[in-house]
Amino acid sequence: MNKKHLLSALLIGSAICWQSCGSKDGAKQQQAAPGEMAIPVSTVTVEQQIVSGIKSYPATVVPLQETEIRAEVSGYVTKIYVADGAFVSQGQSLYEIDRVRYQAAVDQAKANLEIAKANLDRVEKDLQRYQTLAEKDAIAKQTLDYATTDVNNQKAQVQAAQAALTTAQTNLQRAIIKAPFSGVVGISQVRNGALVSPGTTLLTTISAIDPIAVEFQISEKEIAEFSAYQSGKASTEISVALPDGSIYDKAGRVATMDRAVDRTTGTLKVRATFNNPENTLRAGMNLTTNVISASSSEQLIIPFKAVRDELGVYNVFVVNDSSRAEQKMVQLGLKVEDKVVVISGVEAGQKIVVDGIMNVRSGAKVAEKPTEPQTK
Repeated sequence: MNKKHLLSALLIGSAICWQSCGSKDGAKQQQAAPGEMAIPVSTVTVEQQIVSGIKSYPATVVPLQETEIRAEVSGYVTKIYVADGAFVSQGQSLYEIDRVRYQAAVDQAKANLEIAKANLDRVEKDLQRYQTLAEKDAIAKQTLDYATTDVNNQKAQVQAAQAALTTAQTNLQRAIIKAPFSGVVGISQVRNGALVSPGTTLLTTISAIDPIAVEFQISEKEIAEFSAYQSGKASTEISVALPDGSIYDKAGRVATMDRAVDRTTGTLKVRATFNNPENTLRAGMNLTTNVISASSSEQLIIPFKAVRDELGVYNVFVVNDSSRAEQKMVQLGLKVEDKVVVISGVEAGQKIVVDGIMNVRSGAKVAEKPTEPQTK
């Protein structure tokens, strides 16, 4: 009997102990499941501003005037008046081709002209005498006709001699090759004693340097904007970055826009001109053209670091009224220093995550710590 009571007491004690331990474990579990932890982040408010930003375009330096200098007469080069790469003025002598035979041709043409004039004077006097005799019926009318024809023929001979003299004088002048405009000459392609042929032998190339042009391509969507710059209806600042990264110290202006859009690329060529007194911008140089562009109306703007780039898809995290992050896909516009214009995806007044973005997931609870307001 005592054994039965002892067994019953052991079973009841074990049950009480098990129930007590279970209650303690449940309390511990409830204490170990606190509320969801909020991710600390910094936020800014999406604002609207009149945006002034810089658009950059690959560009090439192009002279406003450039031409190849070729010989117009044949002969041997006897003089080179300027050094390679020198600046020359319009009309300045560059090369001289052997002038001896061209001077001789001028002298001969002058002599032929004098002969023709003398013959004309002789036949004109003969015609006057024949006209006097014809009035008295002292000669046949045929003789008078012949005399009149001789005068006309000799006048033509004088004109031909004059034309020959002009040609000879032109060739003599062309034996000295002069600069067609002011600019810089390139490296000479011939030296003294070289035989040159008219129209085929390249002597050198000359380029105008001040002012000089910079050409770049714009999208067809930007034509209206750049047309306003060209006409003066809108203002802008145009600068160029040199190949070494430095900024050229002279500002440019839109001078010319091409007549048609390239059908393949959808772009239009624009030419801006710059003063270039020191020849810093050289023909063929590759530059970056920077154009300051201002929006005509207020646009949404956010810090660029708030944007997540996922394989070309741009997203931001918007904080809703429940302090939870919602991922929104956005379309970006012009980049302005450390900020960027948002074309669509967010609205003015919404809060977006800026710092701590790498720890945030869509739907996560966040603890906001606003950053300093954006400066306009």
